[in-house]
Order: sequence, then C-alpha cells, then structure tokens
Amino acid sequence: MEITNVSEYEAIAKQKLPKMAYDYYASGAEDQWTLQENRNAFARILFRPRILIDVSKIDMATTVLGFKISMPIMVAPTAFQKMAHPEGEYATARAASAAGTIMTLSSWATSSVEEVASTGPGIRFFQLYVYKNRKVVEQLVRRAERAGFKAIALTVDTPRLGRRESDIKNRFTLPSNLTLKNFEGLDLGKMDEANDSGLASYVAGQIDRTLSWKDIQWLQTITNLPILVKGVLTGEDARIAIQAGAAGIIVSNHGARQLDYVPATISALEEVVKATQGRVPVFLDGGVRRGTDVFKALALGASGIFIGRPVVFSLAAEGEAGVRKVLQMLRDEFELTMALSGCRSLKEITRNHIITEWDTPRPVPRL
Repeated sequence: MEITNVSEYEAIAKQKLPKMAYDYYASGAEDQWTLQENRNAFARILFRPRILIDVSKIDMATTVLGFKISMPIMVAPTAFQKMAHPEGEYATARAASAAGTIMTLSSWATSSVEEVASTGPGIRFFQLYVYKNRKVVEQLVRRAERAGFKAIALTVDTPRLGRRESDIKNRFTLPSNLTLKNFEGLDLGKMDEANDSGLASYVAGQIDRTLSWKDIQWLQTITNLPILVKGVLTGEDARIAIQAGAAGIIVSNHGARQLDYVPATISALEEVVKATQGRVPVFLDGGVRRGTDVFKALALGASGIFIGRPVVFSLAAEGEAGVRKVLQMLRDEFELTMALSGCRSLKEITRNHIITEWDTPRPVPRL
C-alpha cells in the first residue's frame, strides 16, 4: 500500500515492532489526554487564505541560530532509535542531512555523538539531560562540541519521569543488545530491570532533581554553544529563560509524556511568543503530522517546528528511506499550504492567515 501521509507510518511501526518498543514510542503520560490534545488542538485552528497572489515561486528556506536550512521542519530528539531500526540514529542523521535540515540527537541515543558525526556533514544539535554527576554532563557537552554539534537543547521538564503506564505494564527496559552509547564508558549505559519502568528507575537514580535556573548559567560557563531551553509552556518561564541567557525556546510538553493535562503545545505557543517579544526564536514540538500544522505554528509566531514520533515510526517501517519520506511529505504539504494560503516566503505567513478559538470575531472590513 502506498503511503500518502506521515500518520500512516504509525500502524506499520505497530505491526513491525515488539510491543514493548512500540508502546514506549507511542504512549503518553497517565490518561494520555495531552497526547490526544496535541493533535486535536491543531484541528481547531482554521485558515484564512488569501487569493490571487502569484505563488509560482515559493521559498521555504530559513535560518536557525544563524544556520541556513531548507525548511522550518527539523528532527526532535527521540531516545533509543536502534530499538526502531538497526541503523537507528545513523539513518536519521543521514535523512535529516539529505533534507537540508537539523537533527537533534538525544542524550539517550543508542549511537554516540562521535558515531553520529561520522555519518557525514550536517547541522546537528544535542539534547541534554543533566545528571546528578556534573562531571558526566561536562564531559558529554565537551564531546558534543568536539563532534561538531552546534547547539544544546536542554530538557527542563524532566526532574522526574512522567508516569507512562504502558511502560510500567511492560516493565520497559532497553533491549540487552543496546546501550545508552553516550554513557557507555561511564557505567551509566545500562538500564536495569525494575518492578515498574526500567527507565523511570534509571531517571530516579541518575537525573538531577535539583536542576534550576542557575544551572543554565552554569552550563554557559562550560560551553560556548547556544542553549535552547526545551519544555517551556508559559510566558513567565519564557521571560526567565531569556534572562538566564537562553538563545531560544522550544515550546514542548515532551510529546505529552511528562505532566498530563498540560495544554497542547500549539495552544501554549502564542503566550510564549508574546512573552519573548522577539528577543529569541521560539520553536515548537508535539503533534505535528501535516504541512498544515507547520503553517499554523509559524502563523502563531514559531520560527520552526520539530518532529519526534513520525521519525521513529517511519524509521521502524522503512529505515532511512522512511525518515527521508516523512521529511519530504511534510515539506511538500507545507509548500502546498503556503501556495493555497497565498504565502511565497516564511515572512509572508502572518497571524491573519489563521483563526483560533481564542480569537474574538473579526469585524467585517468596510469596502
């Protein structure tokens, strides 16, 4: 069967993957209300397309932290990609590079920063979890820098792991043939069996719950790389992030895997954008499955979006070719959305191109 959209990869991944692996990628926290809402909230935003504009040439290129990319669609960090496909992060890195976009490598990758760098050229960011042992963090950041990674995406919504009930039921642990490659030499690469979720136990043992705003300043003393704060959902925190020296903000609810009943990221986006007052770029991840979703995020002020689950599902289904296809489908759909909305470049996408449930009805302009 020919795959015609990004969402179709999920069913194929479900057929192909062991239940424990599929459930790990697919599930959200607790009732999974936010997991559904991340998608549903996009569906409540409608278009106000402008017509009779010459859209014969469309430019989707943009820059992120000074790096030129082909489109505002990037790859979010997702853990344990070799659990989806033997080539794991290698395949994702090659696909992102071929698409001319940025890949973010997870701290909990099953391939190391050096291995991913060895796949060839490409703009890559590194997602960081802060461990209790700060020497480990320092070492890891240095390695990412040496391997040519261009930014740190600091995850700030995980002092403890969210309650993911399928992982508890499945007694989730990393398959025995895989390790957390970045931590292999530090005796932190293995995840033990546990009475609940092996990952939850690992996080409880290793990740620093004392992490606070001052640590963003500490991070700036150990690296010159720009720091993106990933996991901001309020205007208040956006302001503090800027004061703390963040180079950008990623509006994220961790794929609805942490605190359930937080808003969809697309619903939280505008508040964060307004609070930043254009001082730093704001990005979004969570629930993006269509080119129309990308356009809606940009209309609400995002500088770009990141995709997570579509990458691991397409990776499971078709390896590198699957990830390439996902990036191409989203690119094609986004280009079509721009054309049909009357936008020829990203700067022409405005708040007036959409209508949301929180908008007051617009007065009809007099002719």
